[in-house]
Amino acid sequence: MHEHQTLLSALAGKLVVFEGPDGSGKTTQFSRFSELCAKGGLGVTEVREPGGTGIGEAIRNLLLAHDHGDMTLRCEMLLYMASRAQLVEQTIRPALAQNHLVLADRYVTSTIAYQGAGGGLPEDEILDVARAATGGLEPDMVVIFDVDESTASCRRSAEPDRIEARPGDFRDRVRRGYLEQAKRWPDNHLVIDAMCDADGVFDRLISGLTERFCPKARKTGS
Repeated sequence: MHEHQTLLSALAGKLVVFEGPDGSGKTTQFSRFSELCAKGGLGVTEVREPGGTGIGEAIRNLLLAHDHGDMTLRCEMLLYMASRAQLVEQTIRPALAQNHLVLADRYVTSTIAYQGAGGGLPEDEILDVARAATGGLEPDMVVIFDVDESTASCRRSAEPDRIEARPGDFRDRVRRGYLEQAKRWPDNHLVIDAMCDADGVFDRLISGLTERFCPKARKTGS
């Protein structure tokens, strides 16, 4: 634990988002990293999207249920943003004010990837709504767990939700959308090759975050 203390100290009061296509292993790494932070004495607030509040969970049920197949893409995007707006105001901002690490399972990056790159909504429209929904709150770091479709398909649930059930070409566009964002905004995006086993991915995660948040410690080996 001691070897990670410099990193944990640097993460206090930060918003770090875990992202990736369905089946990327993101949820496993999220739980493992949150546990590491908590054991190291860092205050951690976990949030997930859509959801994380009473209103957000009701919206989540609407978004992911198969019986809403007639939902339009723009409606879908706005519902994600509505859930996000409630989450930011009710949970994320108060947690940051308490100097917690806020660890988020998805944020605006996923909307750009899924409803934008995947679904075809103009990115500028998504970003305009995102600024209104979040009050301009941007993550300190977005970690993208990247896998190819064949690997992701083996990891996905046997009972996919409405979004996960979309065809392979949609998922290919989503993956490209994630990588394009990381390429355009490299300062606060970190891509982790998540093709290997969970332990290997976790090692890459810790190494990548340490390099970004504690570059001096990384160079000195502390």
